[in-house]
Parts: sequence; structure tokens; C-alpha cells
Amino acid sequence: MAMTSAVSTRTSVKLAASDRLLMRLSMPYRIVATACGIFLLFVPMLMTFYISLFDQPFITFPPRGYTWRWFTELYADFGHPFMVSLQVALAVVVLSLLIGVPAGIGLSRYEFRGKGTISMLLLSPLTIPSIAISLSILTAAIAIQQRTGVVLTGSYSILVVGHVLIATPWVVRLCLVSLANHNRAVEEAAASLGATPLVVILRVTIPAMRQGMIAAALFAFIISFESLEMSLFLVSPGISTLPVATLNYLEVKVDPLIAALSVVQIIFVAAVLLVLDRFVRLGRNIVH
Repeated sequence: MAMTSAVSTRTSVKLAASDRLLMRLSMPYRIVATACGIFLLFVPMLMTFYISLFDQPFITFPPRGYTWRWFTELYADFGHPFMVSLQVALAVVVLSLLIGVPAGIGLSRYEFRGKGTISMLLLSPLTIPSIAISLSILTAAIAIQQRTGVVLTGSYSILVVGHVLIATPWVVRLCLVSLANHNRAVEEAAASLGATPLVVILRVTIPAMRQGMIAAALFAFIISFESLEMSLFLVSPGISTLPVATLNYLEVKVDPLIAALSVVQIIFVAAVLLVLDRFVRLGRNIVH
């Protein structure tokens, strides 16, 4: 018995020593990997900001001079597409929450026939390419237009519908995660005190999901605002989102104006992500 204990002790000591040796050997590689990751992440963004300051309408190194005028010219070329993307994204946030929150509560809290099928249908857009969904929506809109005379192609409505389809699965997913670790005893206690199911949802369940709903809303906003594939077949000459307008501009020319637009988009999305990170970090029920 004593011999077995001594052998296991020596084995543990050897393993601990080998682990420390591996840690020492791997430290330089960790530093190199971290440095490469930071380089790949930040250098392209810094180069984009640098190019946005060039004073010439074409990109040459070194530049002749520097200017801020490209930022002042952004609104003339991209102001309308930005407003379209903003309006569509805000509508998508509202509609995806109206669909996703009740769906998340129902899938998390209730058992019913067809639950698995409904869950699969709600989450299926995550597995289908957005461009395929966009083409399907366009085909359906054309068919409806031919049969009823209602013009849907190239409208705000069709854009919102397409973006809701790709944003709602994320809202449902975040709501499910938000409720996964929520203690149901509070809901059961409220029900035992006479609260109706609707009152329990409104007064107990939804307040517990508040941070998850905020995270879901911000996710839906970013997905809609940055969506290119979904918008390609759904825009019209008079209604174009910012990603599509950017692509159309790049087909004609590449100049510091597009770099300035990229800088503004990076700052805008980074601000939204900072808010999202704040709520995700504070909401332990979302990340655990």
C-alpha cells in the first residue's frame, strides 16, 4: 500500500514537472500566436483608416498629402443607402423580437406536439445560405405580384421580410440560452399565488430575459445592417442598402472614399458590439 502511494506520488511529481516544462516551452509560441492574431486583426483596419486620409482620388504610396474631405463627402454618395439600412434594421429588430421572444418562451417553457418541427423551422435559416433565401423570396414576390397585382419587388416590405428571416433564428437562439439557466421556481411560485400564465410571462419571465432580449435586438440589428447576400436580389434602383451600394461603388472605382466609409462602418458596428458585450457580460445566464 505504501509502495503504491509512493509510486503514485512520484508519478504526480513527474507529471507536474513535465507540465511546467511544456508551459515554459509553449510560452514563446503563445506570444507569437497572440502577436500574429493582433497583427491580422488590427493592421487591415489601421491601413483602411490610413488610406481614408489620402488627398488624391486614387490610391498611391506614398500619398501626396492628407485630408479629411472624404469623410465630409460620404453623405452625398451613401447617405440615402445608410438611411435605408438603418430603417430596415430598426424594423427588423422590432419584428424579430415580436416573433422570436414568444417563440423562445414557448419552446423553452412548454411541451406540445410538433415542438421539434417548429424549433427546426425557426432555426433552419441558420443552415441555408442567405443568397438562396433571398432568391426564393424574390421568386415568391414575383409570383404574388403576377397573381394579385401587388408590387412587392424592390420595396421596403420585401427587404424587411428577408432580413427578419435571417435575424429571427438568432433572436430565438439567444432567448433559449437566456432562459436555459433561469430558475423556474420563481415562475412556479407566481403561478401558485394565483397569477395567470400571461401574468407570469409578463411579470416574471420577460423581466428575467431583459438582458438576453437586448443582446438579441443588437444581434438582429447588426445582422440586418451588414447583410449583403440577402439584399442583393431584393433591392431596386430607388431602394438600396448600404452594403449593396458599397458593392456597386466598388465595381466602378476604388478610392479613399470607400475607405472612409469602411472606417465609419467599423466605428458604428464596434459601438454596437461594445453595448452588446456589456449586456452579454452582465447577463450571466446568457454566457453560461
